[in-house]
Amino acid sequence: SGYQITKTLIPVSQKKPKCWTKGDIVRVRLDLEAQSDQTWVVVQDPVPAGSTILGGGLGRDSRMLTDGEKKEGDVWPAFEERSFEAFRAYYEYVPKGKWRAEYTIRLNGQGIFRLPATRVEAMYFPEMLGEIPNKTMKVEP
Repeated sequence: SGYQITKTLIPVSQKKPKCWTKGDIVRVRLDLEAQSDQTWVVVQDPVPAGSTILGGGLGRDSRMLTDGEKKEGDVWPAFEERSFEAFRAYYEYVPKGKWRAEYTIRLNGQGIFRLPATRVEAMYFPEMLGEIPNKTMKVEP
């Protein structure tokens, strides 16, 4: 109760169509909807092990690959965390309605990845949350 999530994976650079391979660049789009106004909301979306979330400004981090990222709606993150395990965006205030967050990852490792659920939660009202399971992701060599 509280939030609805829709997750879409969009290929930015893909070696083989309809198949993820090591080195592919993927844009992750999260379409979110809040059922009511809330303060301090966090969006947490796990990434496959070994992947790099682009846009942090580190070496080999192409600015051109992240230029197409869009943020829509009346919310703006107070802070974005791009860790090795998940993308997290913290919002000071989220009004009722829809918004979108996007980020870009590079798939650096091969394997079959079973990721935990994508989650949106009001930090100080944990009963206000939304969760969707992630599909198993196969990355070929």
